[in-house]
Formats: sequence, C-alpha cells, structure tokens
Amino acid sequence: MSYLYADVELEQPLPTLTLSDVDSGVGVIVRRRGILLGFVIAERAPSSVVSAQELEALIAASCAKTLVQDAVLESLGGRAMLSEISLTVAVCTHNRTAGLKQLLASLLPLREEWPFEMLVVDNDPSDDTTRNFVATLPDVRYVREDRTGLDFARNRAVAEATGEILAFLDDDTEVDRGWLTGLRLAWGEHPDAGCVTGQVLPFELATEAQITFERYGGFGHGFDTVRYVGPSLPGNRLYPLAAGIFGAGCNMSFRRDLVRDLGGFDEALDTGRPLPGGGDLDMFHRVVRAGYPLLYEPRYVAFHKHRREHSELRRQLWTWGTGLMAYLVKTLRAEPSRTPEVAWLLTWWLRFHLKAVARSLLRRGPLSPDLALAQLAGGFVGLAGTYGRSRRRSAAISARVARRTRE
Repeated sequence: MSYLYADVELEQPLPTLTLSDVDSGVGVIVRRRGILLGFVIAERAPSSVVSAQELEALIAASCAKTLVQDAVLESLGGRAMLSEISLTVAVCTHNRTAGLKQLLASLLPLREEWPFEMLVVDNDPSDDTTRNFVATLPDVRYVREDRTGLDFARNRAVAEATGEILAFLDDDTEVDRGWLTGLRLAWGEHPDAGCVTGQVLPFELATEAQITFERYGGFGHGFDTVRYVGPSLPGNRLYPLAAGIFGAGCNMSFRRDLVRDLGGFDEALDTGRPLPGGGDLDMFHRVVRAGYPLLYEPRYVAFHKHRREHSELRRQLWTWGTGLMAYLVKTLRAEPSRTPEVAWLLTWWLRFHLKAVARSLLRRGPLSPDLALAQLAGGFVGLAGTYGRSRRRSAAISARVARRTRE
C-alpha cells in the first residue's frame, strides 16, 4: 500500500493524478506562489484517476480557509517582517550519516537566503563516518558528545551555539524551501517569543505504516499561526500540561539564552531505552510556564520520514506513551501542587486511549489493536518508575564519561 504524493502550485494549471495499481490514495502538498499553504490526504482506488477538477474540489474542501486568509493578507501587504537576528541550526545525530546528508542537502542551500551557523552534534557515534562527512562541508561545525542521549546532545548544542536563536532539526527530516523564511517570519513578528515550533508533514507515504501514522494525526498541527501565552487557554482544561499541542521536537527553535536560564533540556528524558521521549514536551511546557509566548508557525515546514514498518510504528507509539508519562511524573516531582491538573490529564488520557482501543477492535479507527494498545501500555510503563530509573541511568552515563575523560 502506498499513496501517490504530489506537490502542486495553484498559480499553474492543476495536474491530473494517475494512481498506480499499488496506490490506494493521494497526498498533495498545496502551494500558492511557492508558499506551502495546505496538505490534502484522500483515499482512492488503485489505478484510478484524480482529474484536475476533482483535485480542485479536494483542495477547496481542505484548504479554503487558509487560502482565503493568505489572499486577504496579500491584499493588505502580506507578511514581510523577517527577523535579522543571528541563528544557529543544530542537528543532533547518532549513526545516521545517510539521513544527515539528505537533511543538509535540503538545508545548506538556504544559507544563500540568510546566513546562519550550522552545527552537527554527533551523539556517541560508533565510528567516524559522520565526522568524516562533515569535514567535507564548508562552514559546518562538528561537535562530538560522548554522553548517550538526545538531550545530552541538545544541551551540548545549547552550549556550543553562537546564534541568538537556536533551531533544532532531527536527522530523519528534510526542510521545505520556505523553511528559513517561515522561521524568520515567525521570530520577526513575535520577537518576545521564547520558542517557535513549525509544521511537520510526511516526507513520503510509501508504506501502510506511514499512511496509518499520518491518518492518526502524524505530527501535523494545521495551517493556522497560533500564539500561546499565559497560564490558561479558554476552552482547554489540559493546557499547558498537554504540551503536544505546541509542536514537535523534530522542528523547533528557541531563544538560546532562555534555554540556558531554564537549566537546559532534562537529560533524563530522551535517553533511548528505557525512555526515548519527553524532552521536547518538557521544554515547551517550561517555556510557557516561565511566562514566555510560544508560537506555532505553519510556514516553518519540515518533512519527516515516518517509520516505514509496522513494528517501528508500534515502537514509536509506545515511546509516545512512556515519554508523556515520564514528563508528567517529572513535572509532578518539581511542582507537587499541580497534582489535580496532572490527575485530570491522566484521566482524560486514559479515557481517550481506551476509546481508541475500542475503536480499533471494531475497525473504526486508523489504528490496528496492537498499535492502539502500544501507546496505552507505554503510558503505564512510563508511570511505573521509568523517569526515576532514567535519572539514575543518565547520572551514571555522565559519571562514566567524566571518568573516561580524566583517564
């Protein structure tokens, strides 16, 4: 199973899309004058044809609001307040040189638009492959971080970066050609922000697992710019604890000094096994709790390479459960007075995922039963002392690397 993936420009005649005999739907990136303004996903029969007229109707049904907003903004002079502050882009990587090459191939040409510092943090690599590759690139800094764990690498980036703004990208992403413009636009219009997150769309929809994940919601957060500020959000009792609403860690940026002032990323989160998640949620939450605006900007777009295999997707959903619960346990340890808020979120989360399991058993949702159960089970594991064990493990990693350095 796969979906035909297309990128269309509304200022040009829409194409006719012809599905192959293995395609069961279409995914369409929608642009106007090069700006990415929408994404359409729809099921269709194999070997069928989506005419230009049908494609126009699909785009209108999914993207009409955003397209109207863009036209109105353009009539008023558009959005042109591009930030000129200094920027460091950091990629934290671990034994994924091939993915890093693909990301940098999409990212480095954007320096012709606006110069930025490029930093690669190589997290406890098994060999020198990544170091040797980066050495071939002009003006790309390489730093090795021997403490195993994504948030060790992120904190190393915070320490090494020279830019006022620090943007993070994962090594399983590639950036849209408008990525840098969207980032500068967001920081230019919201110079008081502490964090800006961006849109994340699928890089491909080539396997059933990738299609399932995107139909489940993927990493997408829509095409409206959203500014989050303050301790509450009308109509959302879960705010700001339910930090998944803010964006995704594979495409995020921060005011570097703010991250330092907040004590950096929690190195007991995102440690791989047993706790491969939660660090981005924790930092988003802490930025908002510290009183700084957090902005979601849909024109700041990266494409994520979703897990291709069913087993990999099941593992990812498991880690979403463990990461969320570990972050909540950490929050409760730091602020015991927030027990009622955490309890409310846990109750909501349990009901939501029990319903997801029920829907999967009735074949009414995008997830199969094992996928629905994976996230639920991962959450229970995350509650059962995982954060405490991970804190001890991260402390042991730091001590071991420190001893090795002294020797």
